[in-house]
This record gives sequence, C-alpha cells and structure tokens, in this order.
Amino acid sequence: MSALARYFFAKNWLVSGSDLQASQMTNKLQTEGVVVKIGHNRGNIHQGMDLIVYNRAIPLDNPELLMAKALKLTFLTYAEALGEITKKYKTIAITGSHGKSTTTALTGLILTHAGLDPTVFIGTELKEFKGNNIRIGKSRYLVLEADDFGRAFLAYSPSIALITNIDREHFDTYKTLAIAKKAFLEFLILTRSNGTFILNKDDKNLFSLRANIIKVAKAKDIKIVWYSTGNLVASKIKNVIGIHGKHNLSNALAAYYAGRAVAISESKILASISRYRGASRRMEYRGLFHGAKVYDDYAHHPTEIKATLQAFKKKYPSKKIICIFQPHQARRLQALFKEFCDAFSDADALIFLDIYRVAGRDQKSDSKYNSKNLAAAIKKKYPKKEVLYLKNPNTLKKAILLVASGYSLGTILVMMGAGDIVNYTDQLVGKDKKK
Repeated sequence: MSALARYFFAKNWLVSGSDLQASQMTNKLQTEGVVVKIGHNRGNIHQGMDLIVYNRAIPLDNPELLMAKALKLTFLTYAEALGEITKKYKTIAITGSHGKSTTTALTGLILTHAGLDPTVFIGTELKEFKGNNIRIGKSRYLVLEADDFGRAFLAYSPSIALITNIDREHFDTYKTLAIAKKAFLEFLILTRSNGTFILNKDDKNLFSLRANIIKVAKAKDIKIVWYSTGNLVASKIKNVIGIHGKHNLSNALAAYYAGRAVAISESKILASISRYRGASRRMEYRGLFHGAKVYDDYAHHPTEIKATLQAFKKKYPSKKIICIFQPHQARRLQALFKEFCDAFSDADALIFLDIYRVAGRDQKSDSKYNSKNLAAAIKKKYPKKEVLYLKNPNTLKKAILLVASGYSLGTILVMMGAGDIVNYTDQLVGKDKKK
C-alpha cells in the first residue's frame, strides 16, 4: 500500500491514507508529503476524493469503506488499482510462493543498470531505491512483485510472466495445492499475446503444469523459457553472485532471463547481479550483540527457513548458529507443523517466540499448534539440539546469552519471521548497529 501511495504521489495526486497505528512506514510517508491519519473513521473520507484504494485485510464493515460506498466514490482493492497501472506499461510480473522479492529486486536493478529506467514495485525496502519499496521510472517498463495471496496477481496484465515456484502456502486463500496450482495457471493465462513465460524447471509443482502451460502459450503465441540451476548460465552467475544460498542462485537465474527477455546483454546482467548485496530482511546483516553477528530474515515458511539456514551454514561452516524464530499466522503453523519440525536442522540452537497472529487472518486455529508445542516436538526429534520456548520476549537478551555461553567458536544469531520480530532485532543491535 505504501508503494502505491508513493506512486500516485509521484504522479501529482494528492494522497492521504489511514492506519490503525503509527509505524516507521507511516512516519516516512508523512515526511514525504503523504497525509496520514491514525485510526479509521468516516471523517477521513469526503466527497472530493477521486479514488479510494483499500487493503484486502480491511473488513467490509470498515467505517471508511462504508462512507466511500455511501458517497458513491470509486473504490478498488490494492490489486485492482495496481492492475490498472500494469495495463499502461510493458509489465514484468514476478510471482511464486517464495523468492519474489529477491527476484524482483534483481530484475529491477538489471533493467535500471542497463538504462531502461523502469518503474519497480517490490515487497521490501531496497537501499538502491533510497530505502524505499518503489522506484519511479520514466520508461514503458514496469517490474512488479505480483502477490499470490488473495489471488491478487489475477488482477494484473503482464507482458512477461515469471514464476519462481509453487508451494503449499496462504491456506486462507488456497485450501489445497491443486487449487494453488490452478490459480498460478490462471495468472499465466492473463499474459498478453506475444509475451514471454519465464518458469523454474527445478520446481516440480510448477513443471507438473507443463502440458497446460504449452497449450496457453500456443494459443497466445507466447514464448516459454524454462530455467534450471543445472545449466551453463547458472554456473556463470555462481561465479559472480554476492548473496548466498542455492535458492538465491535460482532467483538470480530467473532475473537473468527476465533481463534477456528485454534484450539486455549477458555482460550487463552479470555485472548487475555481482553488485547486488540483498534486500531488507533477506539474510540482512544488522550488527553485533555481545560480539555475535546478528542477521535479520523474513523467512516464515518451512521451505524458506530450510533454504535460508542452509545458506547460513554454508557461509559460516565453523560457527554456531542460533535461530530465534517467531511463527507467522497460526493457520500456517497448524497446516505445516510436520514440515516446521524438519526445517531447522541446520541451526545449532533454537529459541521460539509466540506466534505472530495476523489481524483478520487468524480467527480459527487449533490451540495445540503453538510455539511451545513446536519447541517440544523439535526437542523430541532432535534431543541433542538446544531448543527453548520463550513466553516473554522481553527476556530474549538473557536467553540468547545463556544459550550462547557454551559456544567458543563464535556465534551467528538469525532473527527470523514475518511478524514483529524485527523490533526485537532492533533492541539487540542497539548502538552496535551495522558495525
């Protein structure tokens, strides 16, 4: 939503918005010129407004939405508003269950460094974009992180459609993997004629749609590009990439082919990839805590957790890794409990915080699927691994020092999750931030 607000503001709209509480993001928007109101009330909406855009998390009985209806104003969801924007550009829409932000960042920077001056919407903050989640360009190119949650990506009109992978995720949107796969196929069908598909051949769920994908491509004269980390291009990227993990090699490979699809030379693409050092909250180094290196990571799904911890293990083979994890959304933990139990094998020690419950998405969940029971299940499976459930996050510093006291070879702290765990990361690094 903040990226969309910045886009309209850059296009000389008068932009205002509201949120339930003030945050670092709302404060930044205010300094940039956006009018921000804290709290939702009918008085924030008036007759002179040309367009109301609302987040899908907003309930339909929200007072501002009810006022917009009463005044017969035009109102669109975030996805619908962004979908209208995609029609005005040659849009590269990047989706998938995992890896969207990194792939979008790399693709956006490849086009930028090549002089194509794209507009870029991304679901995280990039230092290359002055710490923002959007870049406003002047060309016909739009690079978009296309969210699969709530089927938002079905509102977009891409010229180039890129899928990184398909996994069991967003259970309040897709009850089964089959339903999710159907939605991703529908996303591809929305691609404009004479466009391009860029697809991960290594992902079995995506590749299983191959026959249907070919039918869609033939009907609309669309070129299909399947990429794999086993090909020659991947070895070239491996020699220059500055971010760790096989998953990031795959993300960079996807971005490479997006660059090639708009006729950027291989040398320029590889140069861009070599310069990239990661996005906010993606294996992001934050500072020191009593001499231990502290990293912040957004991983919240077992597939992401496993890939990220494998990357840390490869980067620091002689260091002890302590992962502090905050589960995100009770329904996800319940549906993937077994997978979560298997996801932390590369961490030497684990500290679990209580579940971050997502407003509007966590009404129903089995109470036995919680952080305490997850810690117990992992301890039972890996009795030699140090596993701690921490009910009071205010004692996190003491808990980390206790767990790390037995490690003599140095320690890596990985603060992981998609909720508010980032606030505790800030408390850990304190004055040592970025040292």
